[in-house]
Amino acid sequence: MTQTHVSAATTPRQLAMVMDLNKCIGCQTCTVACKMLWTGHGGREHMYWNNVETQPGQGYPRGYAAMGGGIDSGGDPRLGDLPAAEDYGIPWEYDPQQALFEPGDSPWLRPHVEPTSGPNWDEDRGSGDFPNTYYFYLPRMCNHCSDPPCLKACPAKAVYKRGQDGIVLIDQSKCQGFQMCVRACPYKKSYFNAATGRSEKCIFCYPRVEKGVPPACAAQCVGRIRHVGYRDDHDGPVWKLVDQYKVALPLHPEWATQPNVFYVPPTAPPAFAADGRTAGERIPRAFLESLFGPGVHQALATLQTEREKKARGVASELMDTLIGFRHAEMFKLA
Repeated sequence: MTQTHVSAATTPRQLAMVMDLNKCIGCQTCTVACKMLWTGHGGREHMYWNNVETQPGQGYPRGYAAMGGGIDSGGDPRLGDLPAAEDYGIPWEYDPQQALFEPGDSPWLRPHVEPTSGPNWDEDRGSGDFPNTYYFYLPRMCNHCSDPPCLKACPAKAVYKRGQDGIVLIDQSKCQGFQMCVRACPYKKSYFNAATGRSEKCIFCYPRVEKGVPPACAAQCVGRIRHVGYRDDHDGPVWKLVDQYKVALPLHPEWATQPNVFYVPPTAPPAFAADGRTAGERIPRAFLESLFGPGVHQALATLQTEREKKARGVASELMDTLIGFRHAEMFKLA
């Protein structure tokens, strides 16, 4: 397929993804599928184009949300900090012989460093006090933004959006390793490969998409949380969830990158008071708003209304879409 290069925010069509956080079980199958397919070797040990984080948590790389980046009020890219190697977690290896057959408490082989961080290092920790502890899983990948700061910040003009689907890519023949894309991305989903001296990132599995096959992370998802389709396809699940019902929201919309990965916010059982009675929401609404913006309030209200309809036996297109009875119907790639 011929690739058309376009500038930011001018893509005729935009491929997007919606993830339902109420169905994610944190199994990391999506992470493994991506790792095995794209980043298993060649200086990519620290690269997790897709990762699943526990929230509340530090994220990956560690503390990425405070590193800066995004688009400023004038439409220019902000340059944030570069993550340190320790923020990704310096790779280590297990020693099966030591772990399984030799005495001692440590299962680690630490030839150079003691691990202090890594992908989903704080898995399942969450927040809150018993009995009202809470956490949820947040899969993250490149957002293939409509206004990508990585594209605007690259002095070598190596980053571009494909005209046919809006996928953001890095031309490896042009990249000179300045790492401005890493600094500008507030999600820190552009990675520098020290072995090649170039930056790399999620490619939305475009070789699969061109053949009508969904990205590996979506196809392998055992929880069926991922819907893939074009933003302008009114018959597709993405348009229905994002634009019609408005229950799918971007992560950190205040960073002004116009992301094209959206999330159905999580719900949880109610909190409990000391006397055992229910006492409000378990996941603080302010925390959800800090992640997904003020639209989270209406999204949660709509989800509750539609769930109650479904419980009464009343038809709900929204709930049927989110359930994903037929896996293939969750993907519309044409």
